[in-house]
Amino acid sequence: MFQLFESTDVYILFFIQNHFKNSFLDKVMPLITKLGSLGIFWITLACFLILIKKYRRIGITIFISIFLCALIGNIILKPLIKRIRPFDLVYFTQLLISAPKDFSFPSGHTMASFASATIIISQNKKWGIYAFILAFLIGFSRLYLFVHFPSDVIIGAIIGSILGIFSIKLYNIFIGQVKNVPY
Repeated sequence: MFQLFESTDVYILFFIQNHFKNSFLDKVMPLITKLGSLGIFWITLACFLILIKKYRRIGITIFISIFLCALIGNIILKPLIKRIRPFDLVYFTQLLISAPKDFSFPSGHTMASFASATIIISQNKKWGIYAFILAFLIGFSRLYLFVHFPSDVIIGAIIGSILGIFSIKLYNIFIGQVKNVPY
């Protein structure tokens, strides 16, 4: 069963390589994936939002979610599951970015992106749609660049969305209910 699952993952990756790969995307996808590196885009956005009183809640909640994503994804799941990267499995040598050194499952880029997008859409539907489009593009970039399996990205999106919801609940419990605090 696991072999069928893994072969489907590899099939999808090669389908992307055979049907979507082109010189334009070869330039754009590394840039899109950089937006998700270390959650840098989402952390920068959260910092900016914290400076604006009206959006401070969203910024703080994004910080909470990124912390949880790093804890759950990078500190717990990746070392526990130890899934090798697809380029190592099939000896794919045409990487357009530096080869990541950590394990593959789940996709941290995707997890942080979907957590952040979930938080944004909970507060602002219009901006949330844009955030989800960016989250999807970041997840797809990981497949295009052959550094994650589709299941890494899908599960990363699911876990990220759940952690986004959980972060909202944590904010409401610990910060949102405090009186006389300018949040």
